[in-house]
Order: sequence, then structure tokens, then C-alpha cells
Amino acid sequence: MTGLAVYPVKSTATRPVDSALVLPGGLEGDRTWMVVDGDGTMLTARKTHALFRIVADTPATDPALERGLRLRSPSMPDLLVDEPSGERVRTLVFGQQVDGVVAGREADAWLRTVLGRDDVRLVWCDDPAQRHLDPAFSSPGDHTAFADGYPVTIASLSSLRRLNDWVAEAAVERGEDPPPPLQMERFRPNVVVDGDEPFAEDGWSSVVIGDVRFRAAKLNARCVMTTLDPVSLQTGREPLRTLARHRLVDKKVLFAVNLIPDTAGRISVGDPVEVR
Repeated sequence: MTGLAVYPVKSTATRPVDSALVLPGGLEGDRTWMVVDGDGTMLTARKTHALFRIVADTPATDPALERGLRLRSPSMPDLLVDEPSGERVRTLVFGQQVDGVVAGREADAWLRTVLGRDDVRLVWCDDPAQRHLDPAFSSPGDHTAFADGYPVTIASLSSLRRLNDWVAEAAVERGEDPPPPLQMERFRPNVVVDGDEPFAEDGWSSVVIGDVRFRAAKLNARCVMTTLDPVSLQTGREPLRTLARHRLVDKKVLFAVNLIPDTAGRISVGDPVEVR
């Protein structure tokens, strides 16, 4: 395994880590917090690009942190938040109802300043087991917190290299200069691996990282968020344009694989990876 990352608040900046504890609902501290609008619907960087500018940490990403969550953003003081235990609200994650615990007025005010809107709230998922997965690709009891649909995403550097080759080739065909290579951060995986064969992951049924075993649930259908540069916050046509040309299945463009943990334990960058 060459890379590992968590995203403490859904749609905020990538937080690389050297190791992570795998729980039934995913990596410890991954997408257990979420920003919602006045109706309780999730906010993501698909439309609210400024979320990418927020750096969120928990003790899982910064062991020195003694509070539940720290939020950072340019030109703003850091905000420390405890895991809340008060008001519960019904939230919507892709139309699925999930209860969350309200973080409090201070957190809401901080986010409203950063995001430039007056209706947002921060919520915490105190019980990931309440959110069941699509039964067509999971087993009873499988669950996750505020991730898009599945607990863990794994992506391949060899597949990314092939994708970048396709993007460059298409640019030349159009008489354009090849663009800079896309970075893996565009796809926001939890686990990054490398190998010789691009898109070998299409045929995986299980993955073992160190001593932890995962099921491959389904290939990951990608959305417009991948066209957002996480640094400049500018949007373009790639990689969706090229993925639609080479990786379109049932009107969905595919890159990376969704995993479901079968066992718990700690995984670390450098761990051996076995696939079947």
C-alpha cells in the first residue's frame, strides 16, 4: 500500500495518514462529521467548492489533538470542537435519512463565515451503524457514517497513469498541449495501491491489507467533483470527459473500487496487499 487518507468532515481537505484503524464502518474518523444546509441536506464540494479549503483533523489524523475535531481555514482562527451529545437532527445523504448530533452554535458560525452562507450547520454521526448500505452490494449489518455510499475506497496508481495517458493522447488529437497529469487527490480514495496492470481492480472480489480483510463491493461511479482542482478550485472537463470515453458502463464512469471491511485492525502505508 502506497497511500492512506481520511476525510474527517465530508468534502473537506484530504488528510494523509501513515496508519489507520479499520472499523466495521470504515477508517476511524473518516467522514464522521458533515456540513448540512438549513434543510439538513448534506453540503459537498460539488457545489460548495470552498469546503476543500477547510482542513479538518481529529485525533485519528493528529494524535496530539485532545478535542474531537479541529477546523482550519485561511484567514480564520482555528476552531476546536468536542464530540457533541445534545440536539439530534435528521440529515439527508443522497436522499438517505441519517441522524446526526448538532455540533453547536460556535461551529455553525465559523462555517457560515468560511462558506459565506447563513444556513449551514455541522453535525456528527454518533452511530454509524444506523446507516445501512445498498443491499444489492452488501450484507446485513454493513454500514458507514457520512461517506458517499461505502466505507472505504481503494484506487490504483497504475490505473491513474493509464488515465493520464488517455487524457494526454486525446489532447494531442484535438491539437492541444497535453495538460499536467491529474493527481490521485482528485478521486479522494482512502487507500492507494500500485501495480503493473491498469484497472486490474475491476476483477477483484476481496482485498487483504496487512491483516485486515475487505470485500470489493462495486466499482466506484465518479461524479463532477473529480473535475474540481483541489488547489485552485477551478473546474474543467477532465477526468470525466476521458473516463466517459474509456470507462463508461451503464451510463456511469468508473474509477476505483468501493470496499467493505470484513475484519477490523490497523493498516499502515507499506503494508502488503493481497487481492483475489
